[in-house]
Amino acid sequence: MPLKIIIINGPNLNLLGKREPEIYGSRTFEEFFQDLKNKFSQLDLHYYQNNVEGELVNKLHEVGFSFDGILLNAGAYTHTSVALSDAIAGIQTPVIEVHISNIYKREEFRHKSIISKECIGMIAGLGLPGYELGLNYFLQHHTFNKK
Repeated sequence: MPLKIIIINGPNLNLLGKREPEIYGSRTFEEFFQDLKNKFSQLDLHYYQNNVEGELVNKLHEVGFSFDGILLNAGAYTHTSVALSDAIAGIQTPVIEVHISNIYKREEFRHKSIISKECIGMIAGLGLPGYELGLNYFLQHHTFNKK
């Protein structure tokens, strides 16, 4: 049975390909996700994006007891959302925090992640390939513990 992994992207990541291409590149996430599905065909790979904090919490609750792994790019909610941190703490599925840009090379308020302490790790600053690194981690460590 293949590992069931979901990528959850937060606010403004629906604008990839249009928004600040010098930071985020010119590809849409949907284009990139199709490439991921082809490259990681041994995974049962899912994708969800929402700009609304509560909907991201709902999705974490929905998948957090039945999926094998979550890659979460919470966008700006990384730095503000106690609700997302609490949702990650409350589920069983391990979560890897992903950021396309290096949050430590950006504005100082982006240097603090509220969700990191509830995640098993973080990948930041490597562009879209950071998602591939997260998927490879789950493939190589599929008998992991959440914490």
